[in-house]
Amino acid sequence: METETLAMAQEIDFSMLALFARATLTVKIVMIMLMVMSFWSWAIIIQKHIMFRGARREAAVFDRAFWSGEPLDELFERIGPEAVGASEKIFASGMVEWRRSHRQDGGLIAGAQARIDRAMDVAIARESEALNKGLSFLATVGSTAPFIGLFGTVWGIKHAFEQIAISQNTNLAVVAPGIAEALLATGIGLVAAIPAVVFYNKLNADSERIIGGYEAFADEFATILSRQLDA
Repeated sequence: METETLAMAQEIDFSMLALFARATLTVKIVMIMLMVMSFWSWAIIIQKHIMFRGARREAAVFDRAFWSGEPLDELFERIGPEAVGASEKIFASGMVEWRRSHRQDGGLIAGAQARIDRAMDVAIARESEALNKGLSFLATVGSTAPFIGLFGTVWGIKHAFEQIAISQNTNLAVVAPGIAEALLATGIGLVAAIPAVVFYNKLNADSERIIGGYEAFADEFATILSRQLDA
């Protein structure tokens, strides 16, 4: 009897495609949802990796130009008010507000330094929003995907017990397919969640470092402008 049961179990196809095909509609929906979440997570991870690498490269290039000794007015004229890179936008926002703060007699209006600081803070906030966009989705996937997969597992086990009740048979050939389908849902949930959690933490840390660099530059630039105000 055991040999016959083992032979029947060996005849069952346990490949992922076969398990998916045999799963109930509810479990199939759960698996598809998890696969979409995983695919979208990887799309965000790749896109953010490219974005962050470009942001670091742009910041390095601009820092060299800023500290090269070139006059700020000439650097601003070369970059223009419609800057492209994040560091250039922060610099341009400060320079635009600096020029607007001058009176016709050449003096500066009251509160010029505060207005320049706020202009750069707004530019940094916009860049921060762009850098962090999509990271909340990774956090959501990391926290919910295992539970969605667990729901699929519970539903799959329920279906396996229903099959046992219908067949009045508890041998391996009857139980194994349903349990395997249920566990596949959990596996897909973990495959979706683990990279999302790992890369969320990494990308969030990278984002904070980049934003910290922007804030440090804004403080240095504000200090340079304040010296000219006091001169």
